[in-house]
Amino acid sequence: MNPFLLCRHPVTLLPESARVIIRPFISSDPARVTTIIGRILALPEEEVVAQLLQVHEEFDARHHDIDPLLLAHFEKIQHLIFTHRVLTQDRKLLLGAVFSGEYALESAAIFNPSMVPHPDQTSATAGGLRFIMSLRATGEGHISSIEFRAGTINADGEITMDAVSRFVTAPQVEKNPTYDKRLFFTKLSEIGFDDDHVTAVLSSLGSRFSHSELKQSVSHVRNAQHSASRDMKRTLECIQWLADSNYELRFCDTLAISERIIFPVSPNESNGIEDARFVRFIDDDGTPCYYATYTAYNGRMILPQFIETRDFLHFRISTLNGSGVVNKGMALFPRRIDGKYVMLSRQDDENISIMFSDSLNHWADPKIILRPAQSWETVKLGNCGSPIETADGWLVITHGVGPMRKYCISAALLDLDDPTIVIGRLAEPLISPEGSEREGYVPNVVYSCGSLVHRGQLILPYALSDRASAIASISLERLLNALRPCVQG
Repeated sequence: MNPFLLCRHPVTLLPESARVIIRPFISSDPARVTTIIGRILALPEEEVVAQLLQVHEEFDARHHDIDPLLLAHFEKIQHLIFTHRVLTQDRKLLLGAVFSGEYALESAAIFNPSMVPHPDQTSATAGGLRFIMSLRATGEGHISSIEFRAGTINADGEITMDAVSRFVTAPQVEKNPTYDKRLFFTKLSEIGFDDDHVTAVLSSLGSRFSHSELKQSVSHVRNAQHSASRDMKRTLECIQWLADSNYELRFCDTLAISERIIFPVSPNESNGIEDARFVRFIDDDGTPCYYATYTAYNGRMILPQFIETRDFLHFRISTLNGSGVVNKGMALFPRRIDGKYVMLSRQDDENISIMFSDSLNHWADPKIILRPAQSWETVKLGNCGSPIETADGWLVITHGVGPMRKYCISAALLDLDDPTIVIGRLAEPLISPEGSEREGYVPNVVYSCGSLVHRGQLILPYALSDRASAIASISLERLLNALRPCVQG
């Protein structure tokens, strides 16, 4: 029996191994790189032309334009080239090709979706809504990235997805991003770097400074010492790490939404960008902006990070500060409450906490508001994205883990004015994995990173056992009716 009139829509997003990007394929051993370079330098020019022609014949149809990428990868190994003779453009391209390889972004999975209204509603049908869905794509080596899809919910609740492009394109990384000096210093202090070397680097910089200005100041501090101490080297390396972790991306505006991919850029993301929770945030003056929290993973440790965009073309990526920036599952409320930003989080891998802040980048003093209560969430509890504002309270979609590591999706309701107050929570799941939903890379899992409400329906995209994604809808009125009695009894 389904008391919530849950509707599973005939929409399934499956991983597609043909969607590939070109990545560097460069050995960490300089001697090996030099050996490969020598083989290409030894080829007669006609052989270079023939091999490059074969590369174009095999790969041109799989990418928008491969030559700029091949030249970029050539530049990465150019310093190891041991000849002063002028290289032809074809030889440079072939050198780039032997140090390149395709990577299938979603060959393993496309899952953990979040959904927000599209910033451009001009093509929406009457009574309909255009949306953007973010997804976690996982390929070889279990490296995760963020992909996007677009679609429409019509007035009757029918959901259609836009056609998905064969091509995928990584954005341009801004060469000279800017930084906020106060936030930069705060983060360095939190991780134990607040010494004289930090002061020396930052003292000559303005309240906002560019990457090139930071690099010049670091160089000046380093050169001012006859021999750099171990402490200085560690501090300057950390400053560089932090700068690399805060960056900006820009996509060409001719790319379809499904052609845009956010692939790991900074060292702390080297093993993946996981579980982006996007939300359409409305500021006090009515200005909308899209924010997302995600988990950066470098193979050893995780680090919550922050995304900001207004158009899904230009993205600013930044680190978060404060003692509350731990674990996974941070989810921002879609507006301020009493002048404060509000964030859900999970500090202890078990309970849902809430935090308030004057800054989007600084989070501390978490307070637990939801603990496991039912048998299907006895192992741990977490959120499934940002809370949704309703007339009755903040609707929080949750996930619970129970026996046999089975994940279920449920819901709770928080007070609108004081979201530390829990009005009600469901005594049973909204969605439990059933049938083929149970089979995948991680069996018996349903999971979401964000949903929305349209025309009285909760539209809830969710992942199927860490392999694929689907969409369900639920009557908002029925769901709220089930949550209200908990406080009235």
